[in-house]
Amino acid sequence: MYPENNLNFQGKRGRIEVVCGSMYSGKTEELIRRIKRAKIAKQKVEIFKPEIDIRYAENEVVSHNENRILSTPVPSSANIPLLACDADVVGIDEAQFFDLGLTEVCSQLADKGIRVIVAGLDMDYLGLPFGPMPNIMAIAEEITKVHAVCVDCGYTANFSHRLSSDDKLVLLGEKDLYIPLCRECRILRKNK
Repeated sequence: MYPENNLNFQGKRGRIEVVCGSMYSGKTEELIRRIKRAKIAKQKVEIFKPEIDIRYAENEVVSHNENRILSTPVPSSANIPLLACDADVVGIDEAQFFDLGLTEVCSQLADKGIRVIVAGLDMDYLGLPFGPMPNIMAIAEEITKVHAVCVDCGYTANFSHRLSSDDKLVLLGEKDLYIPLCRECRILRKNK
């Protein structure tokens, strides 16, 4: 038998929302916007990010436009449920850097009636699905794909092109290491 009105025991509806796209597409900006709206609605929020991401700040999620919100850096996805038990809304930034267990963590939180908002790159610099993102997208109720502007032609960009020849999968950087490109300009640069 299905629970009445699809509500959990606390009377809250859990769900998973994903905001994905390339670098410089506004993923973190959208995550911050949604979290701020939840705060206005007087909901208890918790925001997490991988502890390896200290590009802008150690204890804040910061967009490329310098919008910021307090967050808790964690070493693995297993820490999130322990720190989010009272939350109505959980935000997770840079989800691609987390371990594959993040998918199950998101599912467990949503099953408890928590709204989970996940932001991250959907593809790595090679154009391949990145970390736990494809699995989280598969179980999400809502997916918002945001786009950047191609620096070469001005068209819609959905690829994060690495300017460095370093072939490590995870290489934290900003405009000195990555640029957004459309598919055609990415192909042109690869064939040079």
